[in-house]
Order: sequence, then structure tokens, then C-alpha cells
Amino acid sequence: MKKVLGIFVFLLFSKLLLAQNEVGPDGQKLLWGVLAIAGLVVAFVVLKKKGKKNNSSKRRPFFAFRRVRVELNKDRMYYPDALQLIIKNTGNIYIDLDRPLLVFDNFWLKRKFRLNGAGNRIFYPLYLEKGHEHTLEIDINRFYYHDKRLKKFPKAKMIIYDVEGRRLGSASVYLRKTLFKL
Repeated sequence: MKKVLGIFVFLLFSKLLLAQNEVGPDGQKLLWGVLAIAGLVVAFVVLKKKGKKNNSSKRRPFFAFRRVRVELNKDRMYYPDALQLIIKNTGNIYIDLDRPLLVFDNFWLKRKFRLNGAGNRIFYPLYLEKGHEHTLEIDINRFYYHDKRLKKFPKAKMIIYDVEGRRLGSASVYLRKTLFKL
């Protein structure tokens, strides 16, 4: 008896729930929405052309893209003595680079080092204009003198951040032969 009553109550309420009328948008509201979108597109095109005409002044672009291309090269195939970091600003605005993070990576262990510069010179944070590139020579024997166990780490990775903490890019190289690629 409870089952029959439950089915009857379900059918009664389902008829009320499923009998709702759908109301579409009014024609006037739809027209205003289309006009607003068209106005935004026209304003974007006008601002973009105005920015191109006024190219002599240093104006920020409408959409600012922070992009870098990061390359990490080694001087020898296996057990290199030096790494070369090349950072190229491929975005459309300048970038303030923070100190690069060098990560020696084993399967479970990671050792992280912040690089201040090279040759006892400190030049980070670094202002990098669009289209320019920065090269840094890294002697990894200094890190091996610091900790002998780092020679067993097969992978080195360089991570680049800007001064606001956003990650811009990374690159990695293998320093020695391994059975598995991590």
C-alpha cells in the first residue's frame, strides 16, 4: 500500500514539475545584447588602430603577453662542466626577470638553488625588453663542490619567474645517462 501511495505522489508532483512553460528572451533584450557586443568589437578595433598610429610614444599594448623562450644548453653530451641559459623575451611588453631557479632532479630528490649572477656579479632582477635576449653561463662544478651527491643527479632544470612571482618558462637537460627518463 505504501508503494502504491508513493508512486501516486511521485506522479502527481512530476506532472507539476514537468509542466513548466519555457519563456525565451524577448526580441528587445536580444537586440540590445547584439548591439552591446558589436559596440565592444568596434571600440576594440578603434583602440587598436589608434595605438598603431601613435607608435612613437611608449604605450602599453591593449593585451599584454608575457612570454619567454628558455633554452638550456650543455657543453658536453654527458657530465658537462658548464650550462648556458638563454632567455629571449618573445612577448609584446618588457619583463622584469627574478633570479632563476636551478633544480637538480633525481627521481625522488630535488635540490634547488637560486642564481644571483655569474663571476661574483649580481645582476638579478633583470629588465628584459621585448625582442631582446639574455645569456648566462653557469659553472656547475661550483654546485658539485658544494655537495658531492649532486653528481649522481641525472637531470638539471632551470625555472624562470618574473619579480611578481609568475612562472614564465622552464627548460631541462640530462647531465648523465639514465635507464629511465624522469
